[in-house]
Amino acid sequence: MNRLTTPWGEFGLTRFPEHPRETLRAWDAADEYLLRHLGEGEGGQERDGGPAGPAGLSGTVVVVGDRWGALTTALAGHQERDSSALVQISDSYLTQQATRANLRRAGLGTDAVRLLSTRDTPPERIDVLLVRVPKSLAVLEDQLHRLAPAVHPGTLVIGTGRVTEIHTSTLKLFEQILGPTKTSLAVKKARLIFCTPTPGRVRTASPWPRSYALPEGLGSVSGRTVVNHAGIFCAERLDIGTRFLLRHLPRSRGPERVIDLGCGNGVIGTAVALDNPDATVTFIDESYAAVASAEATFRKNVDAATPAEFVLGDSLTDVPAESADLVLNNPPFHTHQSTTDATAWRMFTGSRAALRTGGELWVIGNRHLGYHTKLRRLFGNCETVTSDPKFVILRAVKR
Repeated sequence: MNRLTTPWGEFGLTRFPEHPRETLRAWDAADEYLLRHLGEGEGGQERDGGPAGPAGLSGTVVVVGDRWGALTTALAGHQERDSSALVQISDSYLTQQATRANLRRAGLGTDAVRLLSTRDTPPERIDVLLVRVPKSLAVLEDQLHRLAPAVHPGTLVIGTGRVTEIHTSTLKLFEQILGPTKTSLAVKKARLIFCTPTPGRVRTASPWPRSYALPEGLGSVSGRTVVNHAGIFCAERLDIGTRFLLRHLPRSRGPERVIDLGCGNGVIGTAVALDNPDATVTFIDESYAAVASAEATFRKNVDAATPAEFVLGDSLTDVPAESADLVLNNPPFHTHQSTTDATAWRMFTGSRAALRTGGELWVIGNRHLGYHTKLRRLFGNCETVTSDPKFVILRAVKR
């Protein structure tokens, strides 16, 4: 376990799910920079080119986009000695679970923070808004639009991110939605963003979710409408990997239970439901926005009487053992900025446990990722269904 040193103490922090050999930290230089600025700037003096605020961390403090709960846990340790209300807003189920675990580890208890998803109604008034800049500009746009009505002229607004995450377009969004914006100098390849809310600014609604029609040649979903909330992978158009899988989906027949694992906008599971109305499709993702997108896509295209389940969770942890006939999976190979196969391996092992004997896991991935090796080790078998120069579709059977 790694330990984060902050102005308010030292905290042992881990990612979720916790792994005994995990080498990746639950924070980075951008988190450290923001916490140091807040701690050293309490009392109102300016630091790093931006204000700490005349009252420090007072009132309702909202943390948006915290990766693994490092910011939230550190600030909760500070809030214990303050009367402020601390709120975390995240799109990630795993982030929320990591935050709960890190709070308990620090002896703070989960009641020290109000945990909200990006689908929940934000606080009516925000006095301090701390934004961990997301990888997706669309997510930032949606978040700022949703939070803007609660921001007032006295709100302290500070963003943080690595220099590779903060662009001119990032600053323009803060400027357009909230008010004048500037940045700090870079420290350890991280920057801070300082935004001064403009009173009386006309508020507009978030442009998300967005929809588009699918092209022809994709089987049962050809010409169908897909709904995407902000942050969904390839929200503006269907990615080429999903297109490839849609052209080669296995035929589902009868009352099978099919799982669209890591469902994103739900187009894969929706295609199965359209092709086999007797199947029960379960859509699973750790992203609130993904589950909302999948349900919206399904409802837009499938008869209301067709059964389906929409599950927010950690892979297949909550799925009963030996209950599924088919799992369809396009696993991610990165978590935030870190490249890792940990998520894919967790999805594969969970799939084997959830499948009935004779059940199948179908996986699409980039050829270079070598998923066939992992599947053979886990299932004892793996065959290539089809491939092209970039992607491969693999099939493993539980025996």
